[in-house]
Amino acid sequence: MIGLDNLSGPITIAKVAKQSFDISWQMVLSTAALISLSLAVLNLLPIPVLDGGHIVYYLIELIRGKPLSEGVQMVGLNIGLLLLAGFMVLAIGNDISRLF
Repeated sequence: MIGLDNLSGPITIAKVAKQSFDISWQMVLSTAALISLSLAVLNLLPIPVLDGGHIVYYLIELIRGKPLSEGVQMVGLNIGLLLLAGFMVLAIGNDISRLF
């Protein structure tokens, strides 16, 4: 299992991008593809702020026959924002700890 200490943020992405530039343009394309794929997978997580969360809301609407109330959706979005902000803080914190 991969731990949360493997989560990386923009600092690590920049370091990896620089290393790929130093190797070859093929490595740059490979790195860009890997970053894009990682972001696509992240975007499909069932967190309400992301596309995966919207898919969950649509599935709930399909099953119930009507959408969730606006209040419930807003609570979900607020929780999703908190989760996303937490992941961002964790990723940037991991990046900073790797620097020192």
